[in-house]
Amino acid sequence: MFQDLPIAWLQLVRQKIRFLVTIAGMTFAVVLIFMQLGFQDALYDSATQFHRSLRGDLYLVSTQYKSLTSQQNFSRLRLYQALGVAGVASISPVYLQFAMLKNQLSGQKYALNVFGILPENSPFRLPEVNGQLAQLKYPDVALFDRDSRSEFGPIARQVAEGKDVRIELTRYNELTTSNRVQVVGLFSLGPSFGVDGNLIIDLSTFLDTFRERQATNIDVGVVTLTPGADPATVLAGLRSHLPVDVQVLTRDEFIALEKGYWANRTPIGFIFGLMVVVGFTVGVVVVYQILYSNISDHLDEFATLKAMGYTDVSLLTVVYQQAVIIAVLGYGLGFVLSAVLYRVSEVSTHLPIAMKANQAAIVFGAALAICLLSSTIATNRLRSADPAEIFA
Repeated sequence: MFQDLPIAWLQLVRQKIRFLVTIAGMTFAVVLIFMQLGFQDALYDSATQFHRSLRGDLYLVSTQYKSLTSQQNFSRLRLYQALGVAGVASISPVYLQFAMLKNQLSGQKYALNVFGILPENSPFRLPEVNGQLAQLKYPDVALFDRDSRSEFGPIARQVAEGKDVRIELTRYNELTTSNRVQVVGLFSLGPSFGVDGNLIIDLSTFLDTFRERQATNIDVGVVTLTPGADPATVLAGLRSHLPVDVQVLTRDEFIALEKGYWANRTPIGFIFGLMVVVGFTVGVVVVYQILYSNISDHLDEFATLKAMGYTDVSLLTVVYQQAVIIAVLGYGLGFVLSAVLYRVSEVSTHLPIAMKANQAAIVFGAALAICLLSSTIATNRLRSADPAEIFA
């Protein structure tokens, strides 16, 4: 009988308003989980865009390094010492400082990362940057991140149009002292949750802008190995050769260190995880209430089927089928709505928010878990259906 008659579906759609409310509730839970996972991934991806943009095989940072926002520098001498280790082909220093960039139209100032590099020894593997290194050798010029947020004004558009664009950089902790530089080119990196954009300048301009910084103290050292060198062997050699005031990391370790900071040492990482739990709980509560009400409304029918000889397993299967139907429909609508919201968020914030296969799989698993958990709790009412009470 159950194979020929879709009892689970017919019971769900019998009360159309309740059915639509159920799907809406499930869709809301799916969207909530999708958005939290999307923003969480955007947090980690944006925080590590700089790390992934670097060339090289190994990286030197201070032992006090927690994240790019901590700005813990170390002696440039450590890079030269690294050259003495077998297997090291070249080294590149990176200087990093936060600054405020003034919007020429509104007069407001917004935070951005300023990277100081040696143009003749670029640490980046971004083709756009490396194709414009010759221009960076001139004083007071810069490359601007076209993916920076719109708060900075039409800088990227004006540069793309060939206009003479000059911007005002202000030191983060000295808002009355500024330096004007000319933007001569563009590149793509993107903002993060901490800053609104990025700028690349050469070392001399960097030191002119940030007078408190010294060329002897760098923020990140990029180490390139000779062809054929074993990374594990060179890594061990560097760690044993260099003093304890620096740590040597692989690319994966460098990225994991940054992610770990945002996930475990900042409130935002905790909040994103908490909101995923909230979305899961909301889904369980909504689906449970609907399934429980549905079972209660059809308790007499279920009891009659029991009297006809149907087993508890057969009846429970109906409820679980309903749970799967709710999960699939709610997930489908939630997926479409989340994809739209992802795109809107990406355009509005310039953060790397995108639908990923692992996100889709995780949320679908969560939707099934929500509905199956809810149905398991709700079926306690079904097990109590007693045919004797109906025919007494």
